[in-house]
Amino acid sequence: MRAEVWGILNVTPDSFSDGGRFVDPGAAIAHARRMRAQGADVIDVGGESTRPGAEPLDPAEEQRRILPVVTELVREGMRVSVDTIHAATARAAMAAGAEIINDVTAGLHDPEMLPAVAEGGARIVLMHSRGIDVTADTHYDDVVAEVLAHLASRVEAAVAAGIPRERIILDPGFGFSKGAEDNWRLLASTWRFWQTRLPVLVGTSRKRFLGALLPDGARVEERDAATAATSVLAVQKGAAAVRVHDVASTVAALRALDAMERGERDGQGSTIAGWPSGEPGVAHGTAVATAQAPLDEAALAADAAIGAMVAAQAARSAVHGRIELRGIRARGHHGVLPQERRDGQEFVIDAMLELELTEAVASDDVASTVHYGELAQAIVAAVERDPVDLIETLADRIVDVCLQHERVAFASVTVHKPSAPIGVPFADVAVTIHRGRSQS
Repeated sequence: MRAEVWGILNVTPDSFSDGGRFVDPGAAIAHARRMRAQGADVIDVGGESTRPGAEPLDPAEEQRRILPVVTELVREGMRVSVDTIHAATARAAMAAGAEIINDVTAGLHDPEMLPAVAEGGARIVLMHSRGIDVTADTHYDDVVAEVLAHLASRVEAAVAAGIPRERIILDPGFGFSKGAEDNWRLLASTWRFWQTRLPVLVGTSRKRFLGALLPDGARVEERDAATAATSVLAVQKGAAAVRVHDVASTVAALRALDAMERGERDGQGSTIAGWPSGEPGVAHGTAVATAQAPLDEAALAADAAIGAMVAAQAARSAVHGRIELRGIRARGHHGVLPQERRDGQEFVIDAMLELELTEAVASDDVASTVHYGELAQAIVAAVERDPVDLIETLADRIVDVCLQHERVAFASVTVHKPSAPIGVPFADVAVTIHRGRSQS
């Protein structure tokens, strides 16, 4: 799958979802093993509840709960994240082998947190919140812009404390100091967080705004279908990881997304989205252009989620959309081997652009959008330019081409190298680069 799945392991007696089930270290370790078998890439261990009204926890008690679990999971080869707001617990967790510290206050609760993580060498999740009270101050003039600005300031603080940018992950903080409408807007705008050029972790799992989609009195576990749906939508919008309680349903949903996209790629040359494969001006590939509200993709999700998400977006006047070009073929002389530079080979490019299409929809004028035929030709020209060693470098070059258009806010480019000189049978080699327009 193209995104990681983080399994939530609450070693607490009072979490809103599964409090008390995994307080015993043996039960917690067994549940982590189940989640790994179901496809979890990371186990996110938490010893302190962030539910509304939860009592603050002494770091010593937090460590008593989590360290035996973290130690054993690391011993068994699992990748472990520890959800804590305390620097002392972060230090102990890193010493036990945790590779990620997940701080819901982005280092604001404990001033020693950022220096501790810098010293310990772990990665850190910086989450947006307004303190540890998840119900505090839920008013925003522009929730997306304000969350982005807050996280940008916390990234600056982390870097100043000595944490390299490549060790930073961002979390918009679904459910923390946010109303339902705010959460849906953040989900629809996940792609905008690529403006930071940092990976994004999305955690909608079993949150209250998903519960609003269900009948009154529904159990929190019944929110897992909506969790899987919103996780798929987040990954489609560029999320690098999703954090969930029920790993199996989300892994299955993401595998379905992967399978559908493979089917779409395999179907290149047939009619896609109403456009014939021989669309004039796109000699090297097939373009899929959509002009829709961001959450139209919810047709892939549960019917209950569709109505709520579309309604949440209906009040917004801006029309966002996606333009995709798949299977662009061009010949280039890229590679590290002399024969690759000498003889050249075919590269296959997939490009996806996120942009505002309000003016294009209103005017029906190609000048108000990206001319995908011209873009395809520009991508081919980029491949045919001076050679580079790595397809990572080539993919980044093509992202630059896509972002040259002022209307494009985010671009994702995959470069396939189907004839790579590998000494074993293989189907494809590909590298994907995601990037948003830099904030300035």
